[in-house]
Amino acid sequence: MAATALIEASLVYLLEPLMDEALVAKNLDTAKWLPIAFIAIFIARGIAGFATEASLGWIGRSVISSLRREVFSKFLTLPARFFDDRTVGPLLSRMTYNVEMVAESVTSVVTIGIRDVLTVFAAFGVMLIQSPRLTVFVVILFPVIALLIRVLGIAFRRYSNRIQDSVGEVTQVTEEIVRGNWVVKMFGGYDYERDRLGEVDERNRRQNLKLIRVRSMGVAVTQTIFGFGVALVIYMASRESLEGNLTAGQFISFFSAMMLMLQPVRRITNVNATLQRGVAGADSLFSIMDEPDEIDTGTVEKNDIRGEVEFRNVSFGYGRDDGPVLNDISVSVEAGQTLAIVGHSGSGKSTLVSLLPRFYEVSSGDILLDGISIRDYKLSNLRDNISLVSQDVVLFNDTIANNLAYGELRRHSRDELIRAAEAAHVMDFASELPKGLDTMVGDRGALLSGGQKQRVAIGRALLKDAPILILDEATSALDSKSERHIQEGLAELMKNRTTLVIAHRLSTVENADRIIVLDAGRIVESGTHAELLAAGGHYAALYRMQFSEQ
Repeated sequence: MAATALIEASLVYLLEPLMDEALVAKNLDTAKWLPIAFIAIFIARGIAGFATEASLGWIGRSVISSLRREVFSKFLTLPARFFDDRTVGPLLSRMTYNVEMVAESVTSVVTIGIRDVLTVFAAFGVMLIQSPRLTVFVVILFPVIALLIRVLGIAFRRYSNRIQDSVGEVTQVTEEIVRGNWVVKMFGGYDYERDRLGEVDERNRRQNLKLIRVRSMGVAVTQTIFGFGVALVIYMASRESLEGNLTAGQFISFFSAMMLMLQPVRRITNVNATLQRGVAGADSLFSIMDEPDEIDTGTVEKNDIRGEVEFRNVSFGYGRDDGPVLNDISVSVEAGQTLAIVGHSGSGKSTLVSLLPRFYEVSSGDILLDGISIRDYKLSNLRDNISLVSQDVVLFNDTIANNLAYGELRRHSRDELIRAAEAAHVMDFASELPKGLDTMVGDRGALLSGGQKQRVAIGRALLKDAPILILDEATSALDSKSERHIQEGLAELMKNRTTLVIAHRLSTVENADRIIVLDAGRIVESGTHAELLAAGGHYAALYRMQFSEQ
């Protein structure tokens, strides 16, 4: 880029000998070497231009790749609370649109910061050589243009932030209708969704138009200022020529150098919009990178965890403005025993079990594993010893086998994977598929039924073979026949394992070693199935209600 600037300046500098020596004085020697010089200049200009574009392309794509990977890595280590407070669309747009804006800003700023600024300086040097007095008049223009760029930059930043927010809204609406297309079709949401998208897209369009108008106005004003400068230079040049201080060749060279500055100055004015867009994008990306990771200050690593779990005076709330979800929960589970947690929806059952793997940090109290606070364990070690099967099954757009042997479970052999699949009755349906366990499941497991997805999740937990098992409505999506098969597999899985079971159907927890009943975040009853029925309280009422429904 530096070479390009020098080559551009030498091109206009050669206009003086071309005019004065070759054309006016008809100097034959000058006429011979000038064409060769021009050929050499244009070849060098082409080589420098290619090198510039190639290297800037490499820089731009490297920035995009690096930023995208860093943001993605950050998503992996952010606490669950971060995602609870934010919608998916804006987060996705930061990974796509905002990263591109930063890369575009980097390449544009580098180009203009080096090539165009150096071109201006080189052209300025040619002008100074040809006529110092005329150069003074051009210099007067630069503070005016600098002030203009400063004023425009404030507007550019403001509109760029709004544009990026509106892109996030567009992404959010689109993502929702892609995920919920069945609901849209069934309930006739076509016009409603079109109106939603039209509203956010119109905001995006208006902000983009404002940015375009401000940028165009900046270019127009810059050119107008430059026009006044050109007029002043022409007037002064004519006076210099009358006084014999300026030859025709010097004037052409000076004027061409001044014109050479016009495009770089215009781009310098324009790049401010791109720069501010990149700054706004970078601000949104770095705000994610600056978010605190999950707290992981523990040092304990144990590979022989027995599975004794104790909740000691545990309270928890999701936010400062929300009330507590759990109040003073105290319950213990011996190693190898099963604790069933029942209660009405919203009583805090799922929240309670989510505290054990530290998806959320307790507000007060403590949770002990084998007599040690879970805060003292390394997060990876703690979670290595816990398996989870939740009601909302998460499958990735991969094969059934890779969803079973996900993450660190890939270390298991194919035979171990098949045994887990058979125990979870995954093979009942996988064997009928053309590619068996190597069949793709689609986005979020869309190609599998609810019961099939749940079996894959149970197979994953079987393969992990952890000493602690959390079952959060694990059989909720299964029919009676499938549930019977799965219950057999779960019974085998639960042997000699500490199991926390959340179940809506009370018939599935009758054999639990202990049952606690939650109501409004508090334990209102605790005991075995028989004890709780005999007590005639909340549990007995829930059981009678379900029995009468059946």
